Parts: sequence; structure tokens; C-alpha cells
Amino acid sequence: MENTPVVEVHDLIKTYPGAGVRALDGVSVAVARGSFCAVMGPSGSGKSTLLHCAAGLDRADSGRVRLAGEDIERLKEPRLTEARRRRVGFVFQAYNLLDSLSVWHNVLLPQRLAGVRADKGWAREVIRRVGLAGREDERPARLSGGQRQRVALARALAGRPEVIFADEPTGALDLATGREVLGLLREAVDRMGTAIVMVTHDPAAAAWADRAVFLADGRVVDELTGPTAEGIAARMTAVSAR
Repeated sequence: MENTPVVEVHDLIKTYPGAGVRALDGVSVAVARGSFCAVMGPSGSGKSTLLHCAAGLDRADSGRVRLAGEDIERLKEPRLTEARRRRVGFVFQAYNLLDSLSVWHNVLLPQRLAGVRADKGWAREVIRRVGLAGREDERPARLSGGQRQRVALARALAGRPEVIFADEPTGALDLATGREVLGLLREAVDRMGTAIVMVTHDPAAAAWADRAVFLADGRVVDELTGPTAEGIAARMTAVSAR
């Protein structure tokens, strides 16, 4: 069902050795299927740590993480890697593409690493949807930053993930290109039913989401449904002043 949580974290605590500060201090958040959630907060608030723990890229010290109903914090490698590859897509600010591979092979790479048969028809369709039809044989180095981020998004969508985790996906892009990428993320939610969890510092980017969750000092301190850029900016000012 659409409102069933695809991502659930409960009472997450994470402390980095040597830092002496809790990056996450009892965080609980649920994200519904087919919804778009922005995660915001001041620098050092725990945004990226939350994303990494929720996606299974890092482990919390305690608490529960569920992806599509599966308790992933109890999984050992390689089952955790298998769960990520089966359920999750990633889009990062730095694109994380391999310049030695073509657009086509970058898009198919996660499925090949997972040892599953690639759905080449769907891969062609997502490449078309992100506006890169005809560029499949090009190397990422020959593409603009916005086009590289489109490749990263096509790669994330090619595996039909239940959720995409996006960490500052427009941070390296100009305003117009950033809007285009956000529109594609929004389309993934509205047309494909993919959930999006996006860390961002930009109120205009977060306004594309259905909901914004605000962190400060490793805790959830506020939330806004149906956010506007102005409303988010006002909440961020209040959160930063805490």
C-alpha cells in the first residue's frame, strides 16, 4: 500500500569513535512508499549520517532500521549488500560514475555487480526518461555535470528500487540544471512510485518534497508537510537558532 513505510528508523544512536559527539541521538523517522522526504538541518546535524544508516551504508550503535519491512541492522555481509542492491538506489553529489565505462554500462553496473540479469529494455526506457537517449555510448567525462547526474539517476532507477537515497543531488549543479534533476526525482515518485529520501541544504530543493524533516544536534526537532521554500527557510532559521 502507498502509505506503508518503505524506510523506518527507530531510536537510532550513532557516535563516531574519537569525536565524543553523538551524530544521531535517538532519531526515529518513517518514510512511506511513493513519497518524497527531504532531510534538512545545520551542518553537523546528522543528516548524512541518518541517510547512510537508513540505507545500510553505515551501522548505528543501536536502534532499528527497516527497509521494506526487513530489519537490515541484523543482517551480516553479504546479505546486507544483497538487500541494498535489491531495494535501494543511490544518487550522490559527486555522481560516483566510472569514467572508463560508457553511459550504458554505468547504468547497468549495479545489476551486473549484483549478479542479476539486467532488464535492458527498462534501462533504455529510464535513459530516455532522463533525456539521454542517443548518448548511451558516451563516456561520463564528455558530459556536463547535469548530464552526469542524469546518468546517476538512470543508474539508480534501472534496478527498480523501492527507495532512492539522494545526498545533496543538486549541490554541484547550476540552478536551472538542479531544477531539471529535481523534476526527474519528483517524476520517479509520481509516475514510478519510488520513495525518495533526499538530504539537502537548499530550501528550494526541499520544496519539491512532500515532507521535510529537520535535524539539529542529532535529533529530529521539527517537521513540515507540503513544504514551500519560504516555509522551509523560516523553519531552518528557527532550527539553526536553537
